Amino acid sequence: MNPDFHATALMINSDGMGHGDETLRQRLLVNYLRTLVELETPPQAILLYAAGVKMVINTSPCRAEITRLREAGTRVIACRTCLDHYGLMEHVPEAEIGNMLMIVEAQGAAAKVITL
Repeated sequence: MNPDFHATALMINSDGMGHGDETLRQRLLVNYLRTLVELETPPQAILLYAAGVKMVINTSPCRAEITRLREAGTRVIACRTCLDHYGLMEHVPEAEIGNMLMIVEAQGAAAKVITL
């Protein structure tokens, strides 16, 4: 049975998933997002803030999966304030740069919000 993520917003607020060293956290997040792609269960939105914005930059290990999810209809919003804080604005597609209002609105529009 495939889980239904179509009305779900995923919150990513760290540079990976779970606890452990950076390599493991990033690998877990890549695997999680890849599984969503493979199961054809794209979430309604992926919302990135704090260190989570590092996962959407062009050199992120998650970039391919995020691009595929976006192409499948997932809305990707990375916090502009956070990107600016880390000096990453020029490393993210313009269409994915948003603000906290957009993140809050996407949370409100989702039936379920999951923080990874």
